[in-house]
Amino acid sequence: MIKKVGIIGAGTMGNGIAQVFAQSGFTVKLCDAAPAALDRARATIEKSLGKFVEKGKLSASDRDATLGRLEVAASIDALADVDYVVEAIAEQVDAKLAVFASLDAMTRPHVILSSNTSSISITTLGAATRRPDRVLGMHFMNPVPLMTLVELIRGQATSAASMAAASTLCAALGKTAVEAADYPGFISNRILMPMINEAIYAVMEGVGTPEAIDTVMKLGMNHPMGPLTLADFIGLDVCLAILNVLHDGLGDPKYRPCPLLRRMVAAGQLGRKSGRGFYEY
Repeated sequence: MIKKVGIIGAGTMGNGIAQVFAQSGFTVKLCDAAPAALDRARATIEKSLGKFVEKGKLSASDRDATLGRLEVAASIDALADVDYVVEAIAEQVDAKLAVFASLDAMTRPHVILSSNTSSISITTLGAATRRPDRVLGMHFMNPVPLMTLVELIRGQATSAASMAAASTLCAALGKTAVEAADYPGFISNRILMPMINEAIYAVMEGVGTPEAIDTVMKLGMNHPMGPLTLADFIGLDVCLAILNVLHDGLGDPKYRPCPLLRRMVAAGQLGRKSGRGFYEY
């Protein structure tokens, strides 16, 4: 029975994942080595829950109960007694491998270890443990409290029982689970990132301004936001990292990151989080 969930990484995704688990009645331990990140995460979760209360989607007592189910910890050792783990650290394969090896040594043998990775191989992460049958991908969409999709990724060794447990968990969170195979980028980013990359090529080649390209995709294709606005929201460094995974993993030149994207990342123009990307913030 899954009652206590451990989440590693208190960034944008980690705090959103922590919030939805706590809102759904689970006890949550949110772990990050940086105390400042934990403080920011708690403040962000409080603000997000406050908005739900203002809109009448959550009662004040439910908000207080949600916050009461949320614990923060600076050490991964705090996750020794959890029933399920979601890893949500930066998209760096070596860092994730180290975390999975540590989790494998510390958590009970039956505990499922999942990753919120948007593109890194689940099979590779599973191979860093002695329980590859209990390692899977659980890719939430940003912003986590509002987006209903979760991509569940089955590694080469992931068992059907582990996938079923994760699917049941998604239902308990009010999320819709969609299964994807362990190919670079899975489903969402394999389709999304080439579109964003092509939009950046169109800017570089002077086909249209960022505003023109985004307007065409919003009004012509009914997308809620244009691909360049979305790229700024995701972070241009994250987009570049995922495109590199697609290019390296699939070996097809169609995934080659646009030179303009590389230049912008090198210049520190990362989108919303840095104050400037294709737009000013």
